[in-house]
Amino acid sequence: MAVIVQKYGGSSVADIEKIFHVARRVAKTAAGGNQVAVVVSAMGDTTDELLALAKQIMPNPPRRELAMLLSTGEQVSIALLAMALTALGYEAVSFTGPQAGVKTKGDHLEARIIAFEAERVKAALAAGKIAVVAGFQGARPDGEICTLGRGGSDTTAVALAAALGAETCEIYTDVDGIFTVDPRLVDNASKIAQITYDEMLELASLGAKVLHPRAVECAKEHGVLLHVRSSFHEKPGTIVEEVAGMEKEAVVRGIACDEDQVKIALRGVPDKPGVAARIFTAIGEAGINVDLIVQSLRRNGENDILFTISEEDFAEAIAILTPLTAEIGAKELLHEHNLAKISVIGAGMIHQAGVAAKMFDALAKAGINIEIISTSEIKISCLIDADRIQDAARAIHDYFQL
Repeated sequence: MAVIVQKYGGSSVADIEKIFHVARRVAKTAAGGNQVAVVVSAMGDTTDELLALAKQIMPNPPRRELAMLLSTGEQVSIALLAMALTALGYEAVSFTGPQAGVKTKGDHLEARIIAFEAERVKAALAAGKIAVVAGFQGARPDGEICTLGRGGSDTTAVALAAALGAETCEIYTDVDGIFTVDPRLVDNASKIAQITYDEMLELASLGAKVLHPRAVECAKEHGVLLHVRSSFHEKPGTIVEEVAGMEKEAVVRGIACDEDQVKIALRGVPDKPGVAARIFTAIGEAGINVDLIVQSLRRNGENDILFTISEEDFAEAIAILTPLTAEIGAKELLHEHNLAKISVIGAGMIHQAGVAAKMFDALAKAGINIEIISTSEIKISCLIDADRIQDAARAIHDYFQL
């Protein structure tokens, strides 16, 4: 008897009709002789609505109380889905994250799973019941309720699959799988049948929003096979695994676009040990993720440091960097908005020279200027004008014939 974990996002359980649709899909899997555990997100836009309510009370609510509030969204959806399964004639039991055994550490709103003690879930499955588990939430050893950040339900599902030794973790979404590029930007984007953990991790980290990066990390660490597929039909989606069999020879597998970039520049930074560490330690301690980083050549004992962050972190970053600029003796703090990052990803790049040149050629032929370039073994990223992101995606997609 196979153990299968299924995860359904907020759009899949947005109303009662959709909850019953999910219940029928889960029931069909269980009727096939499988033990099924289901992880669900809050209904529709519930998390955003709860956050808006909190902001009506005060602009910066205490993080502990915000976690308490936001975690209630999943509690509604798990109870309703368990009721729907019961109404269809299946035994089902719902569990909050802490009840299911999700142990976390760290910040109330950006916690990380450190253990999944799934004994209650295992007992429910052994008793022939369908387990319905709340995504996005857990508890610290001191009993404090925490949430896992945006996309945290993906991580809950993968961690549960690892804890149960599940055959597959199926991630159901409102799209058909992982595509070569966002179909909203490029009409002829193609669905990828198979992709490696490393390629998927780069795509997720660089802006593709179908899977959360931490979920992919967890899947790779524990060898959990992921199947990303649509919740609206039965067609196969995308398999994420260690080696993507028939497509493993592809040089470029996909394109990721992130339209939410801000460039920060510190000009005239004293070129001495420890200065860069001070800058990025201060940013990191605030939980701000820094992306592309460029340091200019030394001149007259100074250099310039440029990096990118997301637009939502801009105000906090500037509040930190403004006094720090004076402290370290830098001459000027600048910032530029309306920027986007476009990246090409593919494990085949390790053994294939000239991919960067081809990407730059595609952008040049489209008349698109590059501001910052960053590379790794399996990805190349360029910072460009956000107004040209669709043109860039189309040009690169066509150039590499994806």
